[in-house]
Amino acid sequence: MKKPSKSRAPAIAYAIFPKDLAGHLFEVRLTVAAPASDGQVFALPAWIPGSYMIREFARNIVQIRAEANGESVALAKLDKHSWRAAPVGAPLTVVYEVYAWDLSVRAAHLDQTHGFFNGTSVCLRVVGQEDMPHQVDIVRPSDPAAATWRVATAMPELGAKRYGFGTYLASSYDELIDHPVEMGDFALATFKAHGVPHDIVISGRVPNLDMARLQADLKAICETQIAFFEPRTRNAPMERYVFLTLAVGDGYGGLEHRASTALICARADLPSTGAVKSADIGEGYLKFLGLCSHEYFHTWNVKRIKPAAFAPYDLQSETYTPLLWLFEGFTSYYDDLMLVRSGIIGEAAYFKLLGKAIGGVLRGSGRTKQSVADSSFDAWGKYYRQDENAPNAIVSYYGKGSLIALAFDLTIRSKTAGKKSLDDVMLALWQRFGRDFYPSVGRGVTEAEVEALFDEVSGLKLKSLFDRYVRGTADLPLARLYAPFGVKLVDERRNAKPSFDAGTGRDGPDCKLTQVHEGGAAHRAGLSAGDIVIALDGLRVGGALDAMLGRYKVGDTVTVHAFRRDELMTFQVKLQGERVPCVTLSLLDERKKSGRPSAL
Repeated sequence: MKKPSKSRAPAIAYAIFPKDLAGHLFEVRLTVAAPASDGQVFALPAWIPGSYMIREFARNIVQIRAEANGESVALAKLDKHSWRAAPVGAPLTVVYEVYAWDLSVRAAHLDQTHGFFNGTSVCLRVVGQEDMPHQVDIVRPSDPAAATWRVATAMPELGAKRYGFGTYLASSYDELIDHPVEMGDFALATFKAHGVPHDIVISGRVPNLDMARLQADLKAICETQIAFFEPRTRNAPMERYVFLTLAVGDGYGGLEHRASTALICARADLPSTGAVKSADIGEGYLKFLGLCSHEYFHTWNVKRIKPAAFAPYDLQSETYTPLLWLFEGFTSYYDDLMLVRSGIIGEAAYFKLLGKAIGGVLRGSGRTKQSVADSSFDAWGKYYRQDENAPNAIVSYYGKGSLIALAFDLTIRSKTAGKKSLDDVMLALWQRFGRDFYPSVGRGVTEAEVEALFDEVSGLKLKSLFDRYVRGTADLPLARLYAPFGVKLVDERRNAKPSFDAGTGRDGPDCKLTQVHEGGAAHRAGLSAGDIVIALDGLRVGGALDAMLGRYKVGDTVTVHAFRRDELMTFQVKLQGERVPCVTLSLLDERKKSGRPSAL
């Protein structure tokens, strides 16, 4: 991309100023050098790529006005996220304030501790000029609390120095909104993965952060993934990558971008120099590395290999695709697998993670009613808008999608005697549909092309698997598929423990049913999600439901008093054995003796 001359005004320029840290307000000045002659239209996206829900970011615009040559310009609102300025024959500037108080990876957040924004939340789109270069001036806050702040983003610098306030440049609006920005006092470290610089940015207080261990582990993961997609050249698809991480008391989430990821995690999940040294990796840190692995894998699978419906994105309304099981589910399969291949964890630890994932899918009866293809298509209205009935009504295209990836992998490895695997399919997807996506010369992949590619690469006929497990709702025969590899998979459900078969939470000092599983004891007795359980056989429950149930046997009937809204109701509950799946995977003795090939 040719950079605009510093002596000439850029076609589209933003100045983003953290105006009021305590009030959580960004001020944005957007100047268009050559506005449309019939009146320039501006629009803010309704959703952000990677998070499939209409979020209506424009609702956070507090006030907005337009001006040209020092004169006010009329600005008419067209719909909930679009405006049209009156025609002018001079550069047009739109000035607006954005309320930023969403502590997540999806939107924008600003206070005295840090600032963060995605372009989808703060950068109005100049309709008709999206392919022009976009210059962004990130202005240092005037608040003394921000005197030592720095800036972290993967957006290319124009006048700014690395990690500094100043001007940055994106080749288009599409690129602009794919570079989130973090500002504040953050911990920073850099490593190279196959020659490409990778920054680790940690915002938030993390005492005794073991950055050296984090660098080493992320380097191993990133190099493994780069080599996976480019086994010969080891070329990464970006010139630089940034892990933008916000550490909080309790949090978890990530959102992928073309050259960075925005993450939120519990500070306790990050490694500590003060921790007792152990060969075992902690559960929290393992979860964080899995999250990093997941979002980094998206650099290829969804940021560059895309569903046809996302090429290009329509960010003003829902964009439907039945392929999220491939882009999210397969990424969920490879995220933990890459931890094994990079040497972070061993096979036993991986089997433990896999058993938990399988149990999570088997727990809900929604898997028998909704296919992962339908779950993908309905993500906008169901998966991202889950309610208390979700386990009974929907299946996760993340969870079951990852198990479908496993089933395809085991099937291909077994039927080709190890000559082919799912790796070969992913590599073919990358070579044909992803490698040339940026700049926008590539195209997305269709459902028919995905299915045809599986057959072509594997040399097998896999339509029945697509019919049963992708478009259908059948449970995956993972125990049978694993058997040729010397791996035993069993579901040892813990039936001895008496249970309501319901999810519980707290409502002040009392027990609240958060979910009632279909066909379970609570459901059959007539209890519902939202009921406040007050007493069991005349004794107050408080927060001790599990302990009280432990004094009974499976098959006992108990009297339950519960409030539904403000009405006290009585239920007779026949306790059942807990139906929580307990899936374990282990190596068979003959596998250990024979050295039979691994399924990894």
